[in-house]
Amino acid sequence: MNENKVSSQMKHRVEGKDLVVERMFNAPRDLVFKAFSEPDHLASWWGPKGWDTTIYRFEFEPNGVWHYCMRCIDKDQGDFYGQESWGRSVFHEIISPEKIVYTDVFADEKGNPVPNAPEMFITLKLEEHQCKTKLILRTQFKSEEELPKVMDMGMVKGLASHYEELDEYLKQL
Repeated sequence: MNENKVSSQMKHRVEGKDLVVERMFNAPRDLVFKAFSEPDHLASWWGPKGWDTTIYRFEFEPNGVWHYCMRCIDKDQGDFYGQESWGRSVFHEIISPEKIVYTDVFADEKGNPVPNAPEMFITLKLEEHQCKTKLILRTQFKSEEELPKVMDMGMVKGLASHYEELDEYLKQL
């Protein structure tokens, strides 16, 4: 089991065709769950630093769809500035405040999956640890070959930035 640290806050490891990410947040589990389950909260932090997220559809229930667009608004990010990244998720299981299971795929502005884009089966678990919350994200790919492609695209670095944004947002609440 190869384990790496992207920052002092986040650890990740690869287990076959799964990417497992762990990070501790200095906030109660109910609040972290709310940040993932309410669209106003989610839009306030979702995406890496320098990106803005607009949520077009959010049905937080089993078989509900979440359709969103992240836009790079930071001119210092060079070629990324102005780029859009659309996503579409379908929720499968929700156990408040401890677990969210969903599939996620790159999509177009209408919510159609991008051809040949990897579909990710994601299990998000939140564990309470003395008024703090441990987030465990398990992203499963259909094959072991898909995982390195997504990692080469910067998925781990993006998640680290993503969770830094969540950490900052939780401090404001």
